[in-house]
Amino acid sequence: MKAKNCLIFGGSGQIGSFLIRKLTKSNLRVTVVTRNIHQRGLKIKTQANAGFIDIVEANIFDKKKIEKLFTEADFCINLIGILYEKRGGNSFKNIHTIFPSLIAKLCKKHNLEHFVHISALGINEAKDSSYAISKLEGEKNILDNFTRSTILRPSIVFSNSDNFSTQFMTLLNRLPIFPLYYSGKTKFMPIHCSDLTDIIYHVISKGSDTQIIECVGPEILTFKEILEILLKLINKKRLLIPFP
Repeated sequence: MKAKNCLIFGGSGQIGSFLIRKLTKSNLRVTVVTRNIHQRGLKIKTQANAGFIDIVEANIFDKKKIEKLFTEADFCINLIGILYEKRGGNSFKNIHTIFPSLIAKLCKKHNLEHFVHISALGINEAKDSSYAISKLEGEKNILDNFTRSTILRPSIVFSNSDNFSTQFMTLLNRLPIFPLYYSGKTKFMPIHCSDLTDIIYHVISKGSDTQIIECVGPEILTFKEILEILLKLINKKRLLIPFP
């Protein structure tokens, strides 16, 4: 019996690494799309069981090229997202709204079994954020175009290779004083990357009628508490000053 194929966009990041290992160990094939195979191909390839991965270099907005990949896919998973806008097309609207809409339309056209899209927790409350607005518009377009879609909204995703904790540990290691925005009272429910990838695997293997799932960990931590945990890990003491 031929193994089912998962088409993954954004597979070179933290979540992608965990997800590729999870899927290929479960005897699912993966096709990973990357924009620079020379820089990221080796890293992606080492995450998978041999013979269960294909890596394709493509611009995600090259509809003609990426559509060919949908003809052999059973599932599609979109992990692409940005925290900051950059020149050259990487705007919130392009990445969070237009691209997910394109994928959803291709999933419908080629009758895929399921589409899983990673969004973000708390975007309903962030009405003044262009980041959140672009995410919400992307979610709406996905559900309008392909009903067999599940949108996951994770809180902070952490692991030994995440960008959040490692960047803050670097800053805390270098700076004698650290700003606490909103007095450090912003609350998070961090989820480990392996737990999030377990949810993704469950959705595509068992199916899900739930269109939006909020993915959180067991603990509620304030930003200040997270920084204090990181300071303890690096054995440093820093002055944490509240900022508006």
